[in-house]
Formats: sequence, structure tokens, C-alpha cells
Amino acid sequence: MTTRSTELLRVVHRHPGVTRADAARLLGIGTGAATELVTKLSRAALLTQAPAAPSGARGRPTTVLLPHPGGPLVLALAITQEAWRLDVVELGGATLASRSDRHHHARWAEVRDSVAAAIKDLLARYGDRLRAIGISVPGPVSRSLRLEAFKSDWHDIDLTGLWPEAGLLVAGNDATLAATAEHRRGAAAGATVALHLRIEDGLGGAVVENGRPVIGARNAAGEFGHMPFGDPTIACACGAHGCWGTAVSGTAMARLLGDPPPRDPVTYARRVIATATRARTSQPTHRHPPTEPAPHDVTPSWEAGEGRAGLRTSVASTAPGSPPRGEVVSPYSSGEAGPDTDPDAAVEAVRAVGAALGRGIAGLVNALDADLVTLGGIGPDLLAAVPETIHAAYLDGLMLIHRPAPPPVLAAALPDDEGPIAGAAEEAWSALLPLLA
Repeated sequence: MTTRSTELLRVVHRHPGVTRADAARLLGIGTGAATELVTKLSRAALLTQAPAAPSGARGRPTTVLLPHPGGPLVLALAITQEAWRLDVVELGGATLASRSDRHHHARWAEVRDSVAAAIKDLLARYGDRLRAIGISVPGPVSRSLRLEAFKSDWHDIDLTGLWPEAGLLVAGNDATLAATAEHRRGAAAGATVALHLRIEDGLGGAVVENGRPVIGARNAAGEFGHMPFGDPTIACACGAHGCWGTAVSGTAMARLLGDPPPRDPVTYARRVIATATRARTSQPTHRHPPTEPAPHDVTPSWEAGEGRAGLRTSVASTAPGSPPRGEVVSPYSSGEAGPDTDPDAAVEAVRAVGAALGRGIAGLVNALDADLVTLGGIGPDLLAAVPETIHAAYLDGLMLIHRPAPPPVLAAALPDDEGPIAGAAEEAWSALLPLLA
């Protein structure tokens, strides 16, 4: 296949529903050349055409370019510490089928066998149309496709064992793949240097530069949670002291509140954030200023949707059935009681974590010169709950060169359970497209 043919397939993948005329403009070619390419790819069972919706414009009507109904597909697999999900994804990113199961911190052999059975089932349905697999996992993946996930007690795991017959297998850390998806399909689309941070049990992330994640010499870049931005007296499970991740998670909130380390730091954090949010909104006449006053005369914006310059607490895109991104996403957001925590103490704990998050983001923006920051995990919850605290700490930590136009800090557009698996699909398609003939 020619390079131009591959470029057209990329356009169709990145812009679902693109018309033939628009594809020609994006490629910088004439309509005649585009028609020739589409004809070639249609004969190869890679693309098909359908009439475009009437536009009212004069001239010959154009067509919409779509994946061929018998064309290639990829598998996208996301494995977490408690569950897995396997999707069949066509060109353009649409999911055709999905399988999932919970494993509750099972041994790797059990997870492998369960996933392998699901792959076998999908192979029986789709056959040799399944051409590649992308895998998201909760830990670093070496260039030889071996996983190290110490929190799940999975060590030196050969990921090729999930589908030994795969013609093409790519894999990566969940935070890195979430960053990839956010750049391709979410809030970071179009950014030159995008920084994505995902706060769960710890903090990870990735830098995406010119559309590609920066993965490092050993495929282990993005461990931002282990930068020494935290309290140097606090030990981290990695063996270091003062790791940033120990200052911004649910475990950090528990420590500030005098509670034992929670079994599920994400759920715990969202409960505390929900308690703090209710406390702030129910007592409007007793609000306190941020714990770290802003020297820029920033008037606190107490409502979740009123972030200041460089901070946005919501995005237009949400998943069907999900709450607006400007709301605190919590199992207690429907009015149920939160944890048995003093509301004022919860507010102070959330502010302290928000300030630590803002300072760390500033340090990374200074170092990386990012033009956009997106937050996943409990990041959007914090951004919605204490935007003024995060903003003040963020601005205070920025170099003067960045302060006139601070890079915006946004909630990720893709839900937490969609980012990593969408990124796995994107990486599988990126690897497969140049190989299609």
C-alpha cells in the first residue's frame, strides 16, 4: 500500500464520518486523486462509501467514507487490579462487541485464562478480521512486553501469553494510554505538548508531544507520582520518601483526617470530596479563604463551575448516562451519607490535597512547557470541588513566562473506564494501518 493510502486510512480513523471532499482537503490532494484512492481501498475491503447528508451546496454531491463492513478490526484490552474488559474496535474507533469480567486481585494465571477464553470467543465470531490487539495494564511494560504491577503482585508477566497467535500486539501503562486517547479523542485534541495526569491509588500520567506519547528509554516514562513534590517525611511504597503521589490521593486524605489507609483510595477520596462539597455549599455564610492565599488578588470562586483563567472545571463532552463533568462524581452524590468525617476537616483535607496537586502541576508545566494539562481519576473531582485552591497553588508555582497565559488545566473528556481502553485501541490501529495491503 502506498503512503498516501495509509494517510487516507488515518484520516478516516481520526475523523469518523469524514466526506471524500474533506478527506481530499486534509490530504492536500485533488478530488480525482481522492476518488482513485477510495476506489483502491474499497477493492481491498478497507473502506466503503455512503451518500453524505444533503448540504444545500451546489455541485456534485460528495460521499462519506466509512470502514468496510468486512474490513480489519482490532481488539482493545484493559486490565485493572480488579477487572478486565475486551472490545472489538473498527476503523474510526467504534466498538462492535465487548466482553468483561471481574477478577478481584486474582493471580495472573487466572486473569490470563479468563481473557484468553474471551479472545477465543471473539475469534470464533470475527475470524481473521481481528488483526491486532492493544493492551492497557496497571503498571510499566518493558519493550519486550513484560509487565511489572507490584500492587497486584504480578511480576515479570509475559503479555504475549494473552494471545500467543496475535499477528500484532502492543501494550502500555494505563495512564500513558489514557493520555494517548485524550489527545486523539478528548480534551487534549490539537495540543502540541499535552500533559495528562491520572490520580487513583497513586499518580501516573504521560506527555504526548505532536501526537505521540513520550515513553522513555525503557518504556517506563510517566511516573510523575514519584517526583519529590510531597512531604519528605512520608515513605512511599516505591522505597523513596516525599513522592508526590502520597500527597494527592485518597490515602493522603485519610492521613490528614487521622483515618487508616483505605482499602479503596479512589472511593474513599470521592466520599471525602462529596462531604467537603456539601459542607461548603450548605454553609455559604461561613466560607473560609483558601488555605494558601493567592498573591494575585484572585477572588475565590466557590462554585464548582467557576474556575479562573487557566482552569476549567467541566467539558462539553460526557459519556451517555454519566453526570456532567463539572459535578463531583461520587457514589454519594445522590444524597446518601458520606463517611463519618467532620465536614470542616474534610474541607481542609481536600484543600490541602488540591494545593499539593496545583503546585506539582506547576512544576511539570515549568519543566515540560506543556500547552495543556488534563486530569483523570479523582483529578476532575478535585478540580470541581476546590478550583480556587488548585488555581492559586498552580499560579504561585508557575514561572513568570507562563503566568500571562497559564496552560489550561482541564478535566479529561473521556471517562476513567474509557480512556485506557480507547488508548489501547488507538495504539493497535496506529501499528496496524501501515501494514494493511
